[in-house]
Amino acid sequence: MLPFGSLDDPTMGLQSWPELRELAEAAESAGLDSLWVADHFFGQAPEGRVRGMHDGWTILSALAAVTSRVELGPLVLCSGFRSPAVIANQAATLDEVSGGRLVLGVGAGWHDPEYQAFGFPTDHKVSRFGEALEVIARLVRGERLTFEGRYHTVRDAALAPPPGRPIPVLVAGNGPRMLSLAARWADAWNTAWFDAPGDERLAERLRALDEALAEEGRDPASLERTVGIIVRGDTDVEPLLSELQQHRVGHVIAFAEPATREAVEQLASAARGFRGA
Repeated sequence: MLPFGSLDDPTMGLQSWPELRELAEAAESAGLDSLWVADHFFGQAPEGRVRGMHDGWTILSALAAVTSRVELGPLVLCSGFRSPAVIANQAATLDEVSGGRLVLGVGAGWHDPEYQAFGFPTDHKVSRFGEALEVIARLVRGERLTFEGRYHTVRDAALAPPPGRPIPVLVAGNGPRMLSLAARWADAWNTAWFDAPGDERLAERLRALDEALAEEGRDPASLERTVGIIVRGDTDVEPLLSELQQHRVGHVIAFAEPATREAVEQLASAARGFRGA
């Protein structure tokens, strides 16, 4: 995952586009499989200090033009900041620009100061997300759609031009309702963040996901499990990757602290060992 600063530490530096581009090119060259960006307007510390952040969707679009192999995705796009039909339309264009490399990560959002500052409602986040997710998923899979919900409405909507493929949708979330929505609509699911093996939260979340899939009557093998990990300078990542492999995790999204070319190389080396295991 490309660095975006910190939501709760305004003193953390914000990387420039040339620095982000350099890290992205290094990751692709080193053999990593994917690049991910955050979607926030700003971070605000508990005492009120604020720091800005680059727009995630714009950075993702720029990455699509300067890379050629890696998958690209937001982790995750906040559905509350945009119309779901607009998200679907933007996704189809970005998937075209990237040559079919987009994984459309979406979530309900949580950082209320952003909603309040930019004029978005903070109520019923999961209910709003549930409607948005259905609209997004059906449109990026090529449907023509009429949908009348409490929060979102589309009438005879279709993407034109249509996406060149069904764009995979990833949902991030851990609560029962979010897991149910992931089981119903998603191609992949993400939970985060972990920094050491043996964290009981991981097994609990994976078990809850399996229960949601069973309630939906869905084959567990049809949903890819992805996990976000934090890798610091002294982190031995191999035991963590080994544990994730045992849990049938299909994709690991790493946030390196600090985010440097050397950290990218170390992650790539560990990933090669993970694939070869």
